[in-house]
Amino acid sequence: MLNTLLFFHSMVRWAVLGTLLYAIYRSYKGCSGKLTFTKSDDFVRHWTATIAHIQLMLGIVLYTQSPNAKFTLHAIGTDGQITQPFFFGVLHLLLMVSAIVIITIGSAMAKRKPTDSGKFKTILIWFGLALFIIFIAIPWPFSPLAQRPYLHSFNL
Repeated sequence: MLNTLLFFHSMVRWAVLGTLLYAIYRSYKGCSGKLTFTKSDDFVRHWTATIAHIQLMLGIVLYTQSPNAKFTLHAIGTDGQITQPFFFGVLHLLLMVSAIVIITIGSAMAKRKPTDSGKFKTILIWFGLALFIIFIAIPWPFSPLAQRPYLHSFNL
């Protein structure tokens, strides 16, 4: 079950990144070009937040199952280095939940803005901030804190 959860969490990561980048791109184009906020823009806003919430739910289930996410008092090594249990048990969790909260707030605020430029600007700022936090919290293969492959293999 753990490998299945890791696989889906790894796959949905790319959907979150893709939709966030696309929403930010559309918002930038909308702001800079003084475009009208269309139903397509609203669709992108909505589905970006929805996919992020799906990833959060997968992450919460994974958190309850993963031995790497179990936080212990010995999560920081004796030499002061951040260990994988500390990264996944604390840093990754807090940063990713924060990013999803920021996406949710930005989506809700954009939905309620009366002007098209206000909607685009709100999405651009809030989703951009969330993307920055997500980039910090992803366990990239080159990260000094914790490493995961770009795609986790699916093993039954």
